[in-house]
Amino acid sequence: MSGRGGQGWRARLVRLPPLLWLSAFFLVPFAITLKISLSDAATAMPPYLPVLDWHGSLEGWSSFLEALDFENYAVLWFDSLYREAALSSLAYAGTASAVLALLGTPLAYALARAPARAQALLVALVVVPFWTSFLVRVYAWIAILKPEGLLNAALLRLGVVGQPLEILNTPAAVLIGLVYAYLPFMVLPLYAVMSRLDPALREAAADLGAGPVRVFLTVTLPLAAPGIAAGALLCFIPMVGEFVIPDLLGGSDTLMLGRVLWSEFFSNRDWPLASAVAVLLLLIVIGPVVLFRDAGERGEGER
Repeated sequence: MSGRGGQGWRARLVRLPPLLWLSAFFLVPFAITLKISLSDAATAMPPYLPVLDWHGSLEGWSSFLEALDFENYAVLWFDSLYREAALSSLAYAGTASAVLALLGTPLAYALARAPARAQALLVALVVVPFWTSFLVRVYAWIAILKPEGLLNAALLRLGVVGQPLEILNTPAAVLIGLVYAYLPFMVLPLYAVMSRLDPALREAAADLGAGPVRVFLTVTLPLAAPGIAAGALLCFIPMVGEFVIPDLLGGSDTLMLGRVLWSEFFSNRDWPLASAVAVLLLLIVIGPVVLFRDAGERGEGER
């Protein structure tokens, strides 16, 4: 009994640091954001009401709770701007995630099948863009995609087009920026999964007469499916709330939750409504995480 009690105590002690970390850096900030989202905008500092007085009386606490409401969430529900921003964010993130899966899967497969001496160099080349500021890399795409930029200059010189293409400040530019910025986040998890696959499975399929393409589609791809899903989810979550790429590459007409959140917080100084948008953004990204977790649990159960 004493041994089991000691093991239980040690197990609880091991779980304590991550619980404290999550409480300090997720639960507490989320609680503050949720409270602000239930407040009303005010010309004051801080720019919302009510403000909790921790040393107030019981009546003060009662008045504080009564002043909280769901008015900002009603605005999000009834105002088409926010619905369109949410749907647009999901569309951009979903499309970019699908493109990333299509590009990242063969690239990760090529890395995993490369000679051992070359793999370290190839992985380093995937990571190299992280050595440069994210903002600088996005600005570089402006120089590439603008009408007089490098891409149009190359297409005109090759005779592919007769006049410069309008790519910058379009949805295509936003997708290009998203795919470029998040491709390493797709490739690296997939490479880690594919490099651990047993080569004997591919060899067995080849011995049974399957060609390289069929081996990839029937053996490698199903085994790498969890890695593809994890990589897509790792890219999808931050892309839903992306602000820099749509702002710089998409122009003023690009509507995404990240831009709406920035506008409400900094331009309109409406912290309660901005907090409500932040809570909405969190609820949107929680859905895919829960689905991925449930799918993983079902997969483990089937095995």
